[in-house]
Amino acid sequence: MNPLFANMPINVFTRMSALAIEHGAVNLGQGFPDFGWPDDVVAKAAEELITGSNQYAPMPGLAELRRAVADHYGAHQGLKTDPDFVVVTSGATEALAASLIALIEPGDEVLLFQPLYDLYLPMVLRAGGVPRFVRLAPPDWRISEDALAEAFTPKTKLVVFNNPHNPSSRVFDEEELGRLARACGRHDAIALTDEVWEHVAFDGRRHVPLASLPGMVGRTVKVGSAGKIFSLTGWKVGWVVAPPALAGPISKAHQFLTFATAPNLQSAVAYGLGKEAGWFDGMRRGFAAARDRLVSGLREAGFVTLPAEGTYFVGVDLPASGIDADDATFCERAVREAGVAALPLSAFYAEAPVTSVIRLCFAKKPETLAAGVERMAKARGLFV
Repeated sequence: MNPLFANMPINVFTRMSALAIEHGAVNLGQGFPDFGWPDDVVAKAAEELITGSNQYAPMPGLAELRRAVADHYGAHQGLKTDPDFVVVTSGATEALAASLIALIEPGDEVLLFQPLYDLYLPMVLRAGGVPRFVRLAPPDWRISEDALAEAFTPKTKLVVFNNPHNPSSRVFDEEELGRLARACGRHDAIALTDEVWEHVAFDGRRHVPLASLPGMVGRTVKVGSAGKIFSLTGWKVGWVVAPPALAGPISKAHQFLTFATAPNLQSAVAYGLGKEAGWFDGMRRGFAAARDRLVSGLREAGFVTLPAEGTYFVGVDLPASGIDADDATFCERAVREAGVAALPLSAFYAEAPVTSVIRLCFAKKPETLAAGVERMAKARGLFV
């Protein structure tokens, strides 16, 4: 067996969710919503299941969805692209995997920002890439010029960049994006941008795609997710947008991973992407209200939270909250003894982890958040 996967431990999401079930805990660890999906998009999928095709969709994706993705990015982000530059995948996870397999040759250096989504590192290693890390740290999680200068080398082939960022909840600003774009240009590096949270940004912020910066459109592979846009994570519909020189090899990797994605779901996502801007604004307001509800409750319970600019998540600063324990210890005792599941941020680092922050998901109904806050208060009492 391949030792990379044979020796890999169970990931933190699976482990904490299993403990939540075992102990009857409120699960604020795993990042899936229990509200927020559009009923008309679900109805469209059901209709297409009955009246449409249930055979293989075209390998690059249905023409209507590829057109809808291109039109959507033109309308919402000012990106001028073409349906031929779009490859539909079975979720953003597959889009990322296909991209890493297609773009990395053994020995290529790949720049990763940590804390990082747990797919990135094993897939880079399996493709033969050599990871180099830019370490982000609380409370601001900023990307500095010095950190980029240290991480980039003449061997840098690819940069994997997640914005808005899970798990820090940062929406990186244009100054930081400009730094990264200029570094990619100087080193002739490809940017693989994991932008699945692009519509989940708060307080008037608008996502700026890296591909929109000068010199980046020809070297950027943009990954999107219908699951995150529409709170339909179980559908696993994602896509890659890239210039033909990059999209071509990625589509060939995709054809040997899943080949095609359920056609009724593709049609429904195409319909959803055409919604008026007001729907997306309303969706953001709903999640912002859930964030504010959880943050308010946590603060009343004595916790200090970090800014949550985007995604479904908010961080809690344990030392500032008066808790003298590392994040893994707190989460373990919280789920077993207080009945609430959270994630230790240290699990998102490959090296030199931050051990002072936990991550909570606020994409939950008010009653779930209220129960979670009550149990978080009990968990704090275990340490204070």
